Amino acid sequence: MKEIDIEQRAAQAEANFRAGYNCAQSVYMAYADLFELDSTLAATISAPFGGGMGRLREVCGACSGMFLVAGLAVPVATPKDREAKAANYKLVQELAAEFKAENGSYICRELLGLTCHTDSPIPEARTETYYKKRPCAQLVRIAAEIVGRKLAAL
Repeated sequence: MKEIDIEQRAAQAEANFRAGYNCAQSVYMAYADLFELDSTLAATISAPFGGGMGRLREVCGACSGMFLVAGLAVPVATPKDREAKAANYKLVQELAAEFKAENGSYICRELLGLTCHTDSPIPEARTETYYKKRPCAQLVRIAAEIVGRKLAAL
């Protein structure tokens, strides 16, 4: 794997988010080229994970983006490869633990301070107010930094 400029990747992830990509897409796309994955395909694969899994407000999409990168970094290509699964799950758990330690949670609704779940699949309009009231851009940046540090250590 080529050398990783973590700050550049984190800035790219945040720029992706501010350009309108969701949280999962933003993180995943920032690292896709390391694995020779086309950015359009990366955006397509990761799209359903935004908004805490399709706006269900469950696992933060920025975390899901990290986990998708983990799948490329520590792949599990065959169903009976228990060692590969264990290595992948270990990386995912480490990523989640670090994100939670830094942010208090990896659950979207908790990170956003929401008390109820919405059934609406309609994403909010990306306005200046949206970006000011939500921590998502910063969470995307943090997730990109965390996964970058882990990749650099592999």
